[in-house]
Amino acid sequence: MVSRILWLGIVLAGLVGPAEASRLYVSNEDGESVTVLDTNTSTVIENIAIGKRPRGLKLNADGSQLFVAVSGLPKCPPSVPDEECAKLERDLKADGIAVVDTATQKVVKVLHAGSDPEQFALSRDGKRLFVANEDSATLSVVDIKSGTVVQRVPVGREPEGVAVTPDGRWVLVTNESDNSVSIIDTRTLKIVKSVQVGKRPRDVAFTPDGRTAYVSGEFDASVYRMTLPQGEPVERVMELRKEARPMGILLDSGRNRLYVSTGRGGTVAVIDSTTNKLLSEVKVGTRPWGIALSKDGRWLYTANGPSDDISVIDTSTLSAVRNIRVGRSPWGVAFGPQPPAGQRSGEAESSRSQSAATVRLGLGFPIALGHLLRGVGVAEDAAAFARQARVFRVGRSLDEVVVAQGVGDAIDGT
Repeated sequence: MVSRILWLGIVLAGLVGPAEASRLYVSNEDGESVTVLDTNTSTVIENIAIGKRPRGLKLNADGSQLFVAVSGLPKCPPSVPDEECAKLERDLKADGIAVVDTATQKVVKVLHAGSDPEQFALSRDGKRLFVANEDSATLSVVDIKSGTVVQRVPVGREPEGVAVTPDGRWVLVTNESDNSVSIIDTRTLKIVKSVQVGKRPRDVAFTPDGRTAYVSGEFDASVYRMTLPQGEPVERVMELRKEARPMGILLDSGRNRLYVSTGRGGTVAVIDSTTNKLLSEVKVGTRPWGIALSKDGRWLYTANGPSDDISVIDTSTLSAVRNIRVGRSPWGVAFGPQPPAGQRSGEAESSRSQSAATVRLGLGFPIALGHLLRGVGVAEDAAAFARQARVFRVGRSLDEVVVAQGVGDAIDGT
């Protein structure tokens, strides 16, 4: 039976292309670092020292630069009174947006971006950053090339989430303490409207046409929908169980799904964006916050702070398939392509050291890669081959059979 499957895989391998290399970047708030992972192998490539309290992070269009918000303001959760927070020592010099060259995996500069930057967004043309300054109730507009703040826009109290519409016309800022969302014109850098949305709004996702925004409401366990640029009407489309604390939100328009991390709820809520019905809640690590979706929509990643790991969700089965240990208190996560400069030296060696896993064939029985013929293996997951070969995928009816050729010594001795 194995030989027949191998033969089938080799024949079909010629009909499809290799898996696309990609990267996942995770900010570790307490670890003062960013973890870089190869998503094809689920292995850690590097841990980059980044600065104090790294939280929000974004990649530019080609994946050559990673921007990371760092802050010298000590952690102060909502349960701690403001007067107690004010007594904590802070380091104003640590505030900024660290710029990482993803090919060399080094911080090349830090942009001044106002005090206590947390979340931010890139302009559509990639020339500006829109940065939420939580402690000063402002949005800093930063010119990336010159490193200067070109405008400070007053918004609501404790600005948190920042997102730019797909056409680049509007930027939305969620204001936690004001229970509002500010809508800002990116041409004039003026607020055109401020709208009340739920209780403690956290994050924003847009439809592809930019005419509708979805907003997560932490304290009322809800998801809201609003029309742009008017900002109204505001409609509650989903109220989750009371234990849920909606945080990060993503829209997968191809599958008509909203993905919402629930913080203390310990899950990702999956909502049908057409019917506004809850499809599932996928249990992940502890207190998931930041989330990211792979380019093809197949994999969803969550940053789980207290458990120091990320969870990988298979969106075809709506199940968490693995947890990967990263740094201390992972906060944000960003998915993107392999850096344009190509694979770093030593990366292949790191991948080579990964042991072959026990995997299942499409027919449902377990087989270890080490038991297969030298040079050829079949598995459900490309990660099992640790990128030591050309990896191929074939149709859904075969339950994602993956064939690797020329594995050679990577299989021997496992």
